[in-house]
Amino acid sequence: MEGYILDWANMLLRWVHVITAIAWIGSSFYFVWLDNSLTKPTAPDLKEKGVDGELWAVHGGGFYNPQKYLTAPKQLPENLHWFYWESYSTWMSGFALLVVLYLFNASTFLIDKNVFDMSPGAAVGFAVSYLLIGWIVYDSICRLFNKNDRLVGILVAIYIAAAAYVACHVFSGRAAFLLTGAMIATIMSANVLAWIIPGQRKVVAALKAGQPVDPIHGKRGKQRSVHNTYFTLPVLFAMLSNHYSMTYAHKYNWVVLILIMLSGVLIRQFFILKHKGKINVLWPAAGVAALGVVAVMIAPQPRPAVAKGGEAAAATVSFAKVQEVMNARCVQCHAEQPKMMPTAAKGIKLETPEDIKAHAQLIYQQAVQQKAMPLGNVTQITDDERALLGQWFEGGAKTTN
Repeated sequence: MEGYILDWANMLLRWVHVITAIAWIGSSFYFVWLDNSLTKPTAPDLKEKGVDGELWAVHGGGFYNPQKYLTAPKQLPENLHWFYWESYSTWMSGFALLVVLYLFNASTFLIDKNVFDMSPGAAVGFAVSYLLIGWIVYDSICRLFNKNDRLVGILVAIYIAAAAYVACHVFSGRAAFLLTGAMIATIMSANVLAWIIPGQRKVVAALKAGQPVDPIHGKRGKQRSVHNTYFTLPVLFAMLSNHYSMTYAHKYNWVVLILIMLSGVLIRQFFILKHKGKINVLWPAAGVAALGVVAVMIAPQPRPAVAKGGEAAAATVSFAKVQEVMNARCVQCHAEQPKMMPTAAKGIKLETPEDIKAHAQLIYQQAVQQKAMPLGNVTQITDDERALLGQWFEGGAKTTN
């Protein structure tokens, strides 16, 4: 029953997390586009009101005319909408999902003894610390070098690359990618909580009190908002990466992660400039080039040729031996009633010859080519056993011999 409840929690939290993330990213992208698309007003009455930029748009059959004030309108409206719950809800649901799926199953999802052997408790401690330290280091960089945006950007990029390297040498590849994304997402939400919203509240309070507005609040909020928009695409990849073991299971997975995140930043830069009317295809071209490097880098390599007579051996691998490997290394997670999970992982069962035959291609990809399964090699499958599975598949994946 406990496993069943965790499955429901996992499903509902994932659903909520996706919904809130769409709301947050959508509003964030919209305001970046809006800020970069505003034009100076020409109407005298708008200039007199203090309007610094406006935009005309049509959507859903209606016409819209958003206006941005240089400081604020002379009279603040009583109903002033704030954008922050999208951020907070996304982070809270994401952290809850991390707890339910990863921290509650640290032995399976966080630990790969071939990477770094540690206890489940230590893995949980390292994971939480990784998120906190990420924010502390990032915030310190922004505080210390706040007058030099370019230097801040370079130092933050170097830190995130270093953090990705560390994560990939401490956690399982799958967890390392997700935790790096979670660390950046924590930075993004903390920017909203600790700087953007408090600064806006101080500005509103000063305006209501008839006091001069300190421009530092706007500058700080703008800096953190710009960082957040560049972080978005790298975080989205990290959140989706657990579906693509070809990325996180590679020997140099930290390089893969850095390059794919870099491609996201480069592509985002293209759209930011495009909003300003500047088209430079070199940015997305560089992003695609980075992805191309990754694609070549992680492409499956041909398996070493077997010794003389190997083709015949591959064709005659005993299925009984294949099933022994399945029973010893795979059915703990892929069974009608698995021992290590509440339900069969991804609904895949490997208990019968029919099951094994039906998933032969996946077995070959995940266990032989990418060596991504078992997760964290928790069942300690050997290289000889992987080779046996490879020979069986290459020999036709027969179940009758």
